[in-house]
Amino acid sequence: MSLKLKPLILCASTAAACFAGVALADVTPVPGANPRLPGVSLPTILSPELAQLVCAQGSMPVENPGNGVKYYGYRDDQPNLMPLPSAPGVLSNVEASKTEPDKNTYLVLERLTGPDSTYDYGQRFLFQGHEGPFALGKGYITRINLDANAAHRVTVIATKESDGVTDLPTFDGSTWYPWSGKLLFTAEGNGSTTGGVWQATPGYPSEVVPLLGVMGRGGYEGIQADSMGNLWIVEDIGGATVGGARLPNSFVYRFVPKSRYDLTKGGKLQVLQVISNVTGQPIVFQSSSALTQDIKDLHTYGNVFNTKWATIHDTDVDGFTPFSANALAKNGNPNFGDAKGTPFKRPENGVFRPGTHFREFYFTETGDTNAATSAAPDHGGFGGIQKLTQADPSSDGGKLTLFFKGDLEHAAFDNIVFWDRNRIAAVEDRGDSLHADGKALDSGWLIDTRKNYADPGSRPVRFLAQGRDPSATIDASLLGSAGFINDGDNEITGIHVSDGDPSVGGILGTKIPRPFRDGWRVFYTQQHGDNVTYEIIGAKNRDGRDRGWDDE
Repeated sequence: MSLKLKPLILCASTAAACFAGVALADVTPVPGANPRLPGVSLPTILSPELAQLVCAQGSMPVENPGNGVKYYGYRDDQPNLMPLPSAPGVLSNVEASKTEPDKNTYLVLERLTGPDSTYDYGQRFLFQGHEGPFALGKGYITRINLDANAAHRVTVIATKESDGVTDLPTFDGSTWYPWSGKLLFTAEGNGSTTGGVWQATPGYPSEVVPLLGVMGRGGYEGIQADSMGNLWIVEDIGGATVGGARLPNSFVYRFVPKSRYDLTKGGKLQVLQVISNVTGQPIVFQSSSALTQDIKDLHTYGNVFNTKWATIHDTDVDGFTPFSANALAKNGNPNFGDAKGTPFKRPENGVFRPGTHFREFYFTETGDTNAATSAAPDHGGFGGIQKLTQADPSSDGGKLTLFFKGDLEHAAFDNIVFWDRNRIAAVEDRGDSLHADGKALDSGWLIDTRKNYADPGSRPVRFLAQGRDPSATIDASLLGSAGFINDGDNEITGIHVSDGDPSVGGILGTKIPRPFRDGWRVFYTQQHGDNVTYEIIGAKNRDGRDRGWDDE
């Protein structure tokens, strides 16, 4: 979709002003995923009650180019943004590196300035870290100024840490931490020498500070605050393949700060332990098999597990030297009795269910993104969604159950958010391999927490069937060619439902979301290809009335 002024104006307005729709009740399912066909570009399909507008796309120039950043979603490392013929009948594979704008964080803030000191940037902003390309090893942070005109639509607020020298890493997750008034960005590294959490101010230029000696290095993706100021961090580090399946190699963490108002003062990093129903001991990392009974039990409906939080690092004891959270989760820390964590099948993101006072936490597992995995269907090969329940968010223990078990049609869940009081919006990241194996592109699903998905009659509702834009189609044909560094098919990421409230009372999970009403807005990013970030809005009939809307 080409960028036009009209969609940008619509996206800049509040959803309530554009469309007076209320909370989404019944959504007409999209009947199937878009097929993956060689050389064929396909449009994204939404439920007829929904429509989407462009907020920004990869080729849009930023207002303040520099440090290798000229466009919203493309690096300025090649003169052309897509391959061009190098000779008659020969297509070059040389194109600019695509940056993968990732997790979205929407905020309504006053008095934010930008590079143009004479311009009013408005109050509504969408923040993103840029995840790729990994080959370059560095990223940046953008702010989409939703109230601004095209010339001021995208501001690069940081490419380096506050020292002015150190390049920012490729970022994945983001969230707002209201006590300190800082954005938090996560980098999905290897957990040993890369990865971690960085905090950033929302203004221009942003002051970005690493928290590597506080929360450590990990394959961090999802990050979410609870009402007590704790941070819940979900890690994704793919394990070695043993016996045709990846070893569970990623952990769920909770960080308990010494001061909510200054995270640099340190605190305790804890890892989630799940107690085996077979041995009565914590389920820990195993290097020999991805097909153990415990892993199968974790991915079986109806099983309930006791959980504990185990401290693996405390700055009061261990100091502020950067450390590997993943290694401590696997091996333990002698200062705390060598307690170890329970690994999962590539967790990606987690959210609290609204209205539960942060007692219910749901997190996705992406699984192996391989239709031939020996971990399917019983050992988490297709991923799923886990549910953790506690008496309160600071409790030392709780209960874990499998909420949704993935299969070939519902696979590789990545980003997750609550659409309303009861329904989760979860989007897939199958990757090029599973797209080819399953002959289908990604989908977005509404999954109802009131349903029992062990019942074959209970099925999620597909509200989005991802398409593939022309540039992603070209890229898919270039995969594997020498020197080509970008991904192929488009990916759904950054699904985000928020009213932008920056106060403590606005933490996701506090209020009941009401998409398209009272300032609640819905965003997602179509990574790769054209790198487009969309706002989802409520569709209308031709007579101007809301289409299929009602309070739930």
